[in-house]
Amino acid sequence: MRYPPSTKQVLVFLAVARHLKFLAAAEALNMSQPAVTAQILELERNLGLRLFHRTKREVALTPEGRDLVPMMARIAETLEAVVEASEELGAGRRGRVRIAVLPSVAASILPGAIAGFRAAHPGIEIAVADVLAEEILALVRSGEADFGIGPRAGADRSIVAETFLTDELCAFMPGDHPLAREEAPDLRRCAGFPQVVTTQGSSVRGLLEAALAAEGARIEIALEVAYISTALAAARAGLGIAILPRSAAEAGNAAGLACRRVGPGGLPRQLQILTRRGRDLTVAAGLLRDWLRADAADRAG
Repeated sequence: MRYPPSTKQVLVFLAVARHLKFLAAAEALNMSQPAVTAQILELERNLGLRLFHRTKREVALTPEGRDLVPMMARIAETLEAVVEASEELGAGRRGRVRIAVLPSVAASILPGAIAGFRAAHPGIEIAVADVLAEEILALVRSGEADFGIGPRAGADRSIVAETFLTDELCAFMPGDHPLAREEAPDLRRCAGFPQVVTTQGSSVRGLLEAALAAEGARIEIALEVAYISTALAAARAGLGIAILPRSAAEAGNAAGLACRRVGPGGLPRQLQILTRRGRDLTVAAGLLRDWLRADAADRAG
């Protein structure tokens, strides 16, 4: 049975083919001459070919050996490229990171943070999936996302949650709305007006419903939408107030709207960095995670 050549055999073969002297090849490879000879003999045995004519005076390639030189050279180039790529990946100079984040995060704090990261790490590509909380968990669990940013994963033991930042829900309304004249209308006061809400299953809707239940309050839903940008546009059109993350004000669609804290204590929303338990991040993903944590800490400070 014939076996493919090892990395060492490829390099030894090419060195002998280049120098046509076993001693010179051994010196170039920092090996002993007997070790070089042993590698060539083993390679010839594995391939079932004579690769060199050897006499006391000279070493020459056989026709078969000459035909194998370009193929062996391509193998060596590929191996060199593998080593170079490994060094680049291991040092974080190149790589690809896939993250899954809430739309409110993707449209607010993420673009600026990624811009800074890309300037510092131009060789790392980033793909962002801006999806709902349940989809974030699914993408992290399946490995389609290196990590996610969203609410705590609850009882899901396959997910590790690490504190990222604290946002809060605020009430958005036109500047001439009655609530706009109040500094921090409480939730019951807000509940007295028609509401523009995000869809069932969204983290914002879940937090709002939990807060309403705790207050024993009900709301009139004027419109249910999938995207925060749509909710802001609906609030601007006077369809109702929208209780959304404060970070929505950075999403570029809050112009002309007043933003008021809901009650003196606000409605805090904890966001986590979510990773799959038992799976290490790539070097590139770890660098991005650390960059985002530092950016969040700067915002909090």
